[in-house]
Amino acid sequence: MKRLLAVIATFAFGFGMAQNDASIVHEGHYQGKNLYVQNPFAGSGVGFCVIKVTVNGDATTDQISSSAFEIDFGNLNLSLGDPVVVKIEHKTDCLPKVLNPEVLKPKSTFETTSIKVENGKLLKWSTTSEQGKLTYIVEQYRWNKWIKVGEVDGIGTAGANNYEFQVELHSGTNKFRVKQIDYSGKPNISTTASVDSDASKLKLVADKGKDVEFSGETLYEIFDTFGNMVKKGYGKVIDCGNLEKGLYYVNYDNTTGDVWNKNKK
Repeated sequence: MKRLLAVIATFAFGFGMAQNDASIVHEGHYQGKNLYVQNPFAGSGVGFCVIKVTVNGDATTDQISSSAFEIDFGNLNLSLGDPVVVKIEHKTDCLPKVLNPEVLKPKSTFETTSIKVENGKLLKWSTTSEQGKLTYIVEQYRWNKWIKVGEVDGIGTAGANNYEFQVELHSGTNKFRVKQIDYSGKPNISTTASVDSDASKLKLVADKGKDVEFSGETLYEIFDTFGNMVKKGYGKVIDCGNLEKGLYYVNYDNTTGDVWNKNKK
């Protein structure tokens, strides 16, 4: 009986400890800056809220018994871009706050060393000074605006990085660029690559009827008279059977705002 009571007491103590502990986790990549934590008193008024801090599973030696403390990554032998998982264990009757969690998010710092179009359809670019893995957005200048034509995952290391992406040229002069957008929302944009195409200028072959048809395959956008985009894509014959009768404006090849009249259901 005494043994049973001892087991029950031990289980109850462990359960009570579990109920009194909680944790918050921040994940990202090391960007060369430390985290700062606001550490209130426990709800009981005895001691501070934070119990323990680990980085990638290892306990830190930071002094956490204060109203604010710093998680110093400089002591952890991390390199720029290394993945980081910070776990802050705390009592359940209080909640610490990380004041600058954005320092674990990658920042777009790439510099373009070269960007060009090779063999008519392959956009190649090289960069340095990347500090984290961010997606490159590939854009082409068409119809008096920059449009997204694809994405490429960034490597994220500080040395020389090389990328390529298959592009589609329109007739005339083509312009391409790449950009990244980090947590700040501000785009980091490369220099521009230009290449001339010897392809013949395409035409809108069917200017009335059920479908839109071009003289060759092309990127396109179709807008109604209110300026709403109703279709976009790549092709030669576009099924427009689901559109209402009326006038539409079509962007294709390097032509902007050609008028198409749909007069059939």
